[in-house]
Amino acid sequence: MRYFGTGLLLGASVVAFTAGVLGALPQALVPAPVRLLLLGAVAVAVVLRECGLVRFPVPQNARLVPEDVQLLRRYGALQFGFEMGTGMRTYSPSALPHLVLVAVVLAVPFPAAFAAAAGFAAGRLAMPLLSNAWSDDGSWTLRWQRAERVARPLLAWACAGALAAAIMNL
Repeated sequence: MRYFGTGLLLGASVVAFTAGVLGALPQALVPAPVRLLLLGAVAVAVVLRECGLVRFPVPQNARLVPEDVQLLRRYGALQFGFEMGTGMRTYSPSALPHLVLVAVVLAVPFPAAFAAAAGFAAGRLAMPLLSNAWSDDGSWTLRWQRAERVARPLLAWACAGALAAAIMNL
């Protein structure tokens, strides 16, 4: 898990750097009220999606974990973590990372983009850690499926609220 987590953080940091650099242009040229209005519209859409009130696809690379990752041991875990950290590998069950990415491009100062990357990596790492620590019989998946109906909206509101609070304090 250590190599996987390191890969997640490295991959997410590359995306944060790229989004922060690309975000310098709209942050310099587009007036703040316009950028914040656009970010707010995206946040509303994402919260509605996570609450199950609207449906729309999010960009993802809908592939399962390749079996050869296990054969490469540490380096396979590092590579797979990096790919997941960049968002270039596997499914994206939530639109929340996309909301944070839009926030980094439109409103988040460059240094804070790396805090967002660390949060993304920690969130991606939490699920396999919790699943592996729970049991081997699949009961974690069943428990998550029962809790997901409540957890998804709570996480969406928490993410949108945290972004709003952070941006208001800039």
